[in-house]
Amino acid sequence: MTKSELMDRLAARFPQLVAKDAEYAVKTILDAMCGAMVAGDRIEIRGFGTFSLNYRPPRMGRNPKSGNQVKVPEKWVPHFKAGKELRDRVDFGARQT
Repeated sequence: MTKSELMDRLAARFPQLVAKDAEYAVKTILDAMCGAMVAGDRIEIRGFGTFSLNYRPPRMGRNPKSGNQVKVPEKWVPHFKAGKELRDRVDFGARQT
């Protein structure tokens, strides 16, 4: 699902919301989540999952085209871990098909 599909579903589910309001709500939530991650905070949404940062140390990589070694710098990457309720719902839905 894309961000625009999420906004469309939100507007369709709540007819009192104008499409602009649904767009504003989704953007506000995502901006708040991004801000928290940049600050190094962990985000927990009960029943859905947690977002955190994982550190990847510097390493030597390989250019797939030329085969030359290249230095890959250290970086922080977002990590999502699904909660138990989400895992159970997805597993149950997969069994239904």
